[in-house]
Amino acid sequence: MGLLGPAHHNCAHPNHDEPRRPSPTDAGADLVDILKHPEEICPLIKLRMVVLGAEKRTLPQPHWAFCYTIMSKVARSFAITIVQLDETLRDAILIFYLVLRALDTVEDDMSLSSQVKIPILKDFHEYIYDHDWHFVCGSSDCRVLMDQFHLVRKSFLELDKSHQDVIKDITRRMGAGMAKFIDKEVETIDDLNEYAHYVAGLVGVGLSKIFHASSIEDLSPEYLSNTMGCLLQKANVIRDYLEDIEEIPRPRMFWPREIWSKYVNKLEDLKNEENSIEAVHCLNHMVTSSFVYVEDCLKYLSALKDPAVFRFCATPQVMAIGTLALCYNNINVFRSRVKLRRGLIAKIIERTRTMSDVYGAFFEFCSCMKSKVDKHDPNASKTESRLEAIQQICINSGMLNYRRFYIMRSEKGYDSALEIFKERPVTSRLHTSSGMKGNTKMLLMIINIRAF
Repeated sequence: MGLLGPAHHNCAHPNHDEPRRPSPTDAGADLVDILKHPEEICPLIKLRMVVLGAEKRTLPQPHWAFCYTIMSKVARSFAITIVQLDETLRDAILIFYLVLRALDTVEDDMSLSSQVKIPILKDFHEYIYDHDWHFVCGSSDCRVLMDQFHLVRKSFLELDKSHQDVIKDITRRMGAGMAKFIDKEVETIDDLNEYAHYVAGLVGVGLSKIFHASSIEDLSPEYLSNTMGCLLQKANVIRDYLEDIEEIPRPRMFWPREIWSKYVNKLEDLKNEENSIEAVHCLNHMVTSSFVYVEDCLKYLSALKDPAVFRFCATPQVMAIGTLALCYNNINVFRSRVKLRRGLIAKIIERTRTMSDVYGAFFEFCSCMKSKVDKHDPNASKTESRLEAIQQICINSGMLNYRRFYIMRSEKGYDSALEIFKERPVTSRLHTSSGMKGNTKMLLMIINIRAF
């Protein structure tokens, strides 16, 4: 799922334990990252304070307490971004998310047969009113969500009717779309776009309708709202290739045959080392095809009026273009779990406040990708053309902020790493060796942020 919603996750099958808990090895790696990027310490500390504040929030009603608690477990980064919204809007979007997360858990559980899944997906919009309905699937925290769905239902029924109507309508449309693709392979780019619309674009449509029903924003055209979710979905589909192809008991295949068949005979062949060059060319083709959503995404964001709603919507879009920049020309997409650093995510959350910030981030992440274009790549000219078109949109806005400094360091070969370019020397005491020793406990607290 896309826009601030469930991406492809692994809490849908008992053999997975997502959301994955940090291991000692993870903690060590995170500490190394922090030491390499000391300018990210302050954003991480601020983010940690937000997490602690959210965890300390007390709610008198058990059903609402459950909803906010389970949200922090099934979607930690979303739980952080939602706290900036006012209470009425926050409650409606929280329940909207949890209902769709439950729907997504049914779709994602590969141990369920099509005969079981399809009727549930098609009728799920009715189950949110049905006090007798109970169905358990998935694993880990998602399984808890499904088992305790009656608490989500109780909270849902306390929302304004206008919000309930939006949630029901989007759930109905999404469930029908998911059911359509249960036994349908993604053959063409149009198939992928249609699937992205159902599982992610409709999230954007629903959010826009909730904003409007709350008298906070004008109602955005549906095609613009759709692009917000689809850009995130494309980034997730690209990033999660290895996770999806190794899904148990059977793989999930979202890369369209129309693209991958140009490079290999079978989609799973992309992860074979002997196909590394073809795999990266295919990856770059996928990334380039996702740029079609960027212009409308920027248009949507530029029309938002409420500062809190803007940050809520803009932050994941900056993360999406950052994810595409990280994945572009990166063979590691086929070797391991590729993700943005926690420090970089914290920095994006802190600095995405205005449309100027968004234009600056998109411009610079596009510069990152341009620096990695291989002239021998069959899509090189198209990639460069589309990146330059996005940058021109940013320039033409008259609001381009060049002070953002998210940058990609191009390395020899295909393995490029996301780095932060320091605009000026940092003089914080934390950056000295003695300061680092004095703040070991703080650093350990930071790397234990379970938000991403």
